[in-house]
Amino acid sequence: MSTEVLVLNRNFYAIHIADWQRALSLVYVDHARVVDDEYRTYNFEDWRELSKMMDDAPSGFITTPSFRIALPEVIVLKDYDKLPAGEVKFTRRNIYEHYGYRCCYCGVKFGTSALNLEHILPRSRGGRTDWSNIVTACIPCNLRKADRLPLEAGMKLLIQPTKPKWQGSTSLVFKSPVKIKASWQRFVDNAYWNCELEHE
Repeated sequence: MSTEVLVLNRNFYAIHIADWQRALSLVYVDHARVVDDEYRTYNFEDWRELSKMMDDAPSGFITTPSFRIALPEVIVLKDYDKLPAGEVKFTRRNIYEHYGYRCCYCGVKFGTSALNLEHILPRSRGGRTDWSNIVTACIPCNLRKADRLPLEAGMKLLIQPTKPKWQGSTSLVFKSPVKIKASWQRFVDNAYWNCELEHE
């Protein structure tokens, strides 16, 4: 049974992936509607009635003592029209992804076990742990630089530190480890084609 549900804001943009319990509870308390393949929306009672006529459902059914209801694949929030916060979280995974798993000193691509997070201005000299002072470095380059500035170590950054730009709701869906369901694709495509592009 597949338990993930795509959550859309009221403008039908993908903003979140929830488990089925959370999704159904949002529909039950009338904060959301179930969305079908034809973009029709259903409140909890309507969805429960429709479920009675279904022989099967892609994500399966939940059975209670009094009724059986199909698990939704997509829900739309009734009032929420915002997009996810425009910040990329400062996590090890996001840092590695941002720099393409490359050492910013030698430019070579490595696996995660051969990369470290490197403070350009060492912490011992007041260097901060943020996007402006952290890059990825292979272990040999990291050891060579040690507790010095790149210039002092005779090294040069081939890849400068930058803060990644938020890619809108496409980031939420495309970066997710959850497999994209066929029923989600039109909403993922909608986010892909309608999100604002960066200016050159």
